[in-house]
Amino acid sequence: MTILNPSKITGVVKALLANGEVEDDSLKTKPIEKATMTFGGMQEDRHSKLVTKADVRYRRQYPDGTPIRNTRQVSILSVEELLVIQHKMDLPEFDAGWIGANMVVSGIPDFTLLPPSTRLLFSSGAALVVDNENRPCRYPGDEIEALYPGHGRFFAKAAANRRGVVAWVEKEGDINLDDQIAVHLPPLRLYPHG
Repeated sequence: MTILNPSKITGVVKALLANGEVEDDSLKTKPIEKATMTFGGMQEDRHSKLVTKADVRYRRQYPDGTPIRNTRQVSILSVEELLVIQHKMDLPEFDAGWIGANMVVSGIPDFTLLPPSTRLLFSSGAALVVDNENRPCRYPGDEIEALYPGHGRFFAKAAANRRGVVAWVEKEGDINLDDQIAVHLPPLRLYPHG
């Protein structure tokens, strides 16, 4: 018996982005036409790997450099939340590639608030599992600051609860622009001992 339930919520893929340059330290990603999802992640992106090293995000769990499962294979944002960030930062434009997005979707309300374990099933065949919210940090602000001096420092506040989610590949397959996305939700409950 499965505990994941299909919802009536559907979305659509509006953009796919990747940074395939391993030597490039930039956070920025560039548009691509199609994403090939394998168990290691999005093949077109430099972050595609099954195992990664623990970093500052996991400092409360593991020593820096500890090999761990890569659950941050894909960074996904929503058109609707990007527009709010743009408005709050008073910018004339906002490109999801500036902050390292791999995918931009539309039509899923409060996208960043999707609970962990939500499944995103794409009409081209791939399926992703939401790991967690992608919390805003200073690095995207630095990228924005280089383009719009004086604005980068506002990113973390403007993007709070709007920076999207990170996900990992559960079912291999392609993801294409304009793919439909079916949202399957886990049961919502609070752990009483947290």
